Amino acid sequence: MKKLFWVGSFGVLLTAIAWAEEPGKVLPVKDAQATDAASMKPYKELIEHTNASLELLPIPGGKFQMGSPETEPGRRADEGPVHEVEISPFWMGKYEITWDVYDVWMSDLDVFAREVNQLQETTRDKLADTYQKSQPTKPYCDMSFGMGLKGYPAICMTQHAARTFCKWLTAKTGRYYRLPTEAEWEYACRAGTTSAYSFGDDPALLEEYAWFEDNSEEKYQKVGRKKPNPWGLYDMHGNVAEWVLDEHQPEGFLLDKLRKKNPLLVPMVLYPRVVRGGGWDKSAADCRSAAKEGSTEDWIAQDPQVPVSIWYLTDALHVGFRVVRPLEEPTAEEKEKLWEYSEPILKERPVPLER
Repeated sequence: MKKLFWVGSFGVLLTAIAWAEEPGKVLPVKDAQATDAASMKPYKELIEHTNASLELLPIPGGKFQMGSPETEPGRRADEGPVHEVEISPFWMGKYEITWDVYDVWMSDLDVFAREVNQLQETTRDKLADTYQKSQPTKPYCDMSFGMGLKGYPAICMTQHAARTFCKWLTAKTGRYYRLPTEAEWEYACRAGTTSAYSFGDDPALLEEYAWFEDNSEEKYQKVGRKKPNPWGLYDMHGNVAEWVLDEHQPEGFLLDKLRKKNPLLVPMVLYPRVVRGGGWDKSAADCRSAAKEGSTEDWIAQDPQVPVSIWYLTDALHVGFRVVRPLEEPTAEEKEKLWEYSEPILKERPVPLER
């Protein structure tokens, strides 16, 4: 046990050293550095050249029972069997990613500000431009569908778009961000609880914590307006469902293919992939901690483009995401094999930046 702890701590130390040896690649931000779980603090990530930012909260590592018992009302087959999972420490977005942040990437707002103000591009800007200037392509309509922008969650992105946003955010800040795994998401949602929701088993209390079909007025709402879960995370139940990295298995967890520590079912098909948390147009049962939904081709049914866009889901108005940052950054090989691997490989012909 002591040896495992030492190895883990040594890995974090190496990460810290690597960070210190790469001047210019990391945007200095107060409280964003930690050498172990005990020193992790909440911090605000800044999006350079803009007023946009996002808040991150430390999530302690630990073990939990993933999935729902067969006796839980509303339970579906894909939520079982219940099994023990171990999760390493990470930071997680306090809120779902809002249009304020997402639009910086989607519409090149920081690039535009840089050019208008004649600011010299930084090392981080050059790296971030790789994931930005030619992607995503322009949407054919307002992807908020009139439900609101400032302070509202971004929606209608494909998992590929959310993954690419994370790569851009990583390059832009120098800190490694990605989508959560399904296990990390449920662990953070439960926040140490074992009930159907992070506040207990009574769905009558859901209106205090979530926007869902009974109180959303048929649209998403500004983030952070309801009560948080015990670890301070907002809107884990309802508002918008959130992309995670895993492929969806309708028959339940494939325990023979999943590791007990930091499990991930690497997606090998485009559909279905998992979103968690329910959404503004979902029932109370759909917003339980263990509930999930698999993506389908119906989510892009109205896309008029041929071939259909790899960036936008025209019919997934309830789907958004939030980001995580592991305390111990994985190696490049681990990223390639696990956290950033996805089949089929989606590519689109780069197009010139137009304004």
